[in-house]
Amino acid sequence: MLFLHSLKIVFQINQKMNRELALRDALREAILEEMRRDENVFLMGEEVAEYDGAYKVSKGLLDEFGAKRVIDTPIAELGFAGIGVGAAMNGLRPIIEFMTWNFAVLAFDQIVNNAAKTLSQSAGQFSCPIVFRGPSGAAGQLAQQHSQTFESWMANVPGLKVISCVDPADAKGLLKSAIRDNDPVCFMESELLYGFKGLVPEGEYTVPIGLAAVRREGTDVTLVSYNKMMLVALEAADELAKEGISAEVIDLRTIRPLDYHTLVKSLKKTNRMVVIDESWPFAGVSSEVTYQMQRYAFDYLDAPVIRVNAADTSLPYAAPLVDAYMPNAAKVIKAVKEVMYVK
Repeated sequence: MLFLHSLKIVFQINQKMNRELALRDALREAILEEMRRDENVFLMGEEVAEYDGAYKVSKGLLDEFGAKRVIDTPIAELGFAGIGVGAAMNGLRPIIEFMTWNFAVLAFDQIVNNAAKTLSQSAGQFSCPIVFRGPSGAAGQLAQQHSQTFESWMANVPGLKVISCVDPADAKGLLKSAIRDNDPVCFMESELLYGFKGLVPEGEYTVPIGLAAVRREGTDVTLVSYNKMMLVALEAADELAKEGISAEVIDLRTIRPLDYHTLVKSLKKTNRMVVIDESWPFAGVSSEVTYQMQRYAFDYLDAPVIRVNAADTSLPYAAPLVDAYMPNAAKVIKAVKEVMYVK
């Protein structure tokens, strides 16, 4: 994981940009602007107020909005997630921060059985406009109970939207869209990337939920990923270019709904695909992408889709085992050469 501390990728979007922000500051700006715009928006979670947030995403919000809208909670994820669901059903727009999605397992009853099902169970009489957010995935030597990737878990539930992005500009625009959305949204971040910097537009803008982004044009193979594995994909694309292999790199950004159109369009051009996914290989996001590509673009495939996943085991603690467990550029390059039948 050391490459994350040294590799810096600046993403481009089709807007004027004039300042550089860390991911944590882009998220904070989104929350700040939406709380100023709509008095029904409030933030609740462990250490979000007096401590300015475990990762400083909520820095300064208590000073501006007070304790009624920036609320510190006990260490009781099920309890404060439930309060948030009830508030959303009654017209408010809560942002529920989990210190990590690993702790959100305690709140799954509220997320899965209440928030996701409110609209259908009430026959459309009640919506649940709530955002559950926090870091997902491995963050170095944090061992088994603090390193799980939850995008595929949440995306398996009808009624939930799932966002997982790395670009600070996207993070701000997608979080604003999530807060305004009338459905419950699970917003997945990365503990390792809160300090990751990128160019972010000034002023009001949103990024649509459900649209992937082509981060790099290519002709020989399509690399698909999301969140911090995008940095692995881009690093691999740079190395492949030195060998004359042109890789197109697609950032999913939204896991559910998934943008099949952009994926199929790219596959029709390159005829080969490698999916880089930090989650475990069984029943993960990469499994769904692979299935959908053979469903919608089978005739365009010149080789089977290959997935590069984390190892099918719980994350070890020892640093060499962490490195062996995680996807990396070398594993991606090997997979690309397999689909291209290059030795």
